[in-house]
Amino acid sequence: MDDFQVKGDVAPGFESVKRLFQQQMSTLAEENAQLCVYHRGKKVVDLWASASGDETFAADSLVNIFSSGKSLEAIAIGMLASRGLIDYDATITRYWPEFGARGKHGVTVADLMRHEAGLANFDTPLDAKDLFTENIKKNAVGQVIEQHELSYGPDGKREYHAITRGWIVNELFRRVDPAGRTIGEFLREEISGPLGADVFVGLQEQERQRAFPVRPLGFAYQIWQSLLPRRLGRRVFHNAFQLLARIGKMLPSIIKRGRKGRPPPAFSEMTGLDYFNAHEFGKGETSSANATCSARGLARVGAMMSAGGTLEGREFLSASAWQALHAKPVAAMMGAVMPTRFTQGGVDCFKPSAAGSSLFERAFNDGREGFYGWMGFGGSIFQWHPEQDIGFAFVPTSLHYLDFLNERGKYYQAEVLRCVERLEPPV
Repeated sequence: MDDFQVKGDVAPGFESVKRLFQQQMSTLAEENAQLCVYHRGKKVVDLWASASGDETFAADSLVNIFSSGKSLEAIAIGMLASRGLIDYDATITRYWPEFGARGKHGVTVADLMRHEAGLANFDTPLDAKDLFTENIKKNAVGQVIEQHELSYGPDGKREYHAITRGWIVNELFRRVDPAGRTIGEFLREEISGPLGADVFVGLQEQERQRAFPVRPLGFAYQIWQSLLPRRLGRRVFHNAFQLLARIGKMLPSIIKRGRKGRPPPAFSEMTGLDYFNAHEFGKGETSSANATCSARGLARVGAMMSAGGTLEGREFLSASAWQALHAKPVAAMMGAVMPTRFTQGGVDCFKPSAAGSSLFERAFNDGREGFYGWMGFGGSIFQWHPEQDIGFAFVPTSLHYLDFLNERGKYYQAEVLRCVERLEPPV
C-alpha cells in the first residue's frame, strides 16, 4: 500500500471521479482495477491502479469480465441484424433447424437474448476443449444443445442463462454469419480491430501475456468485514445488515431451486473459482463468462453504442438495427428477486425506481438510470447511456461476489452522471 497510486487522468469536470476512484481503491478490498469513461465520443476518464503496487498492471492489461461479456454477444447479434441476416422475432430453427429437436422449435431469438429460452443449465458438463474455436466449428457444443430439452425454473420463464446463453448464441451466430465465424472471430475482425479496442473472447498467446488473474475474496472475510463500520475500516461495500437483507431476500428462490435438483457443473474440469484463470478456459469461447478485456476497450465499444452505433465516422450498426437491439424491454423478475428489463436484443434497460419499489430494484437501478448493458460476477460493469452519450467500463481483478448487484462499481456510474449533469444542466 505504500507504493499505491492511481495512474491515468480525467478531463476537466470529472475530477471527482478520480477522487472517488482513489478513495475506493484505498479503502475497499481491491487488488487491481481499471475505470474508463467516454462522453460524446471523447475519453474523459482513464484510470487504473494496483493497490499492491504491481507496476505490470496497466491500462491495456486484460481481465475476465464474466457476464459483462453478454453485452458483447448482444452487439454481435445486433450487427447481424444490421446486415439483414437475423430477426429477433424469428424462431431459432429458421437459422438452425436441428435446434428444434426435443420441443425447442418455438424458441425465438428474442427469447434467447432475454434469458427465456428454457436452457439455463445443461444436463451434462462440457469439456474446456469443446469450446476451442476449431471444436465449436465441428459442432462439439451444437450437438449437445440440439439434444437438450426445455426446462423452466420455479420462478417463471426468465431464468438467468449465466453461462449457456453465450454457448447457444455462438452456435446461432456462426450459422447465420456468411463466413461461418464464431463470435470470438467476429469480434476480432469487426469490433476489436476496427475500433482499436481490447475486447476478446478466446485469448491468443500474445494476449495472454497481458492477462491478469481474478481473485475472489473469501466468504468468511467478506462476512467478517461486513460486521465492521466504515469508520473502522470496512473493506467491503455492504455492512452486515445490508448483506443479510439481500441474502434473506434470495433464500426462498435458492430453496426452490434446491428442491428442483442441483444441475451438474458447466465444465467437467471445474473444481473452484480459480478454474476461470485456467489457460484452457481462457482459450475457449464462453462469451457469457470469459470475455477478456480492458476497461479502455469496453468503454470505447460503449462509446460507439451510446452514439447510436457509429463512432468517428464509421457505422457498426445501422440506426434501425441499433433501435431494434434496444427495443421492446420486457420487465420480469429473474430468480424471483432481480427486477430485470431485458430488451429483445439482450441488454438490460435501467430505469429510475418507482415509489415503493423493492430493495433489490432500488439497489439494481438507482445510480445507473438510463444505462443499457449488463454486469459481471464479482464487480465488472460494461454499459452505455444513449441519452447522455456515455460509454462506461469498470474492470476489477478482485471479485466481491457478495456484492450481488455490483454496487461498488455503480458508485462510479452515479458520480459520472453527476459530472455530466453539472457540465450539461438539463434544460
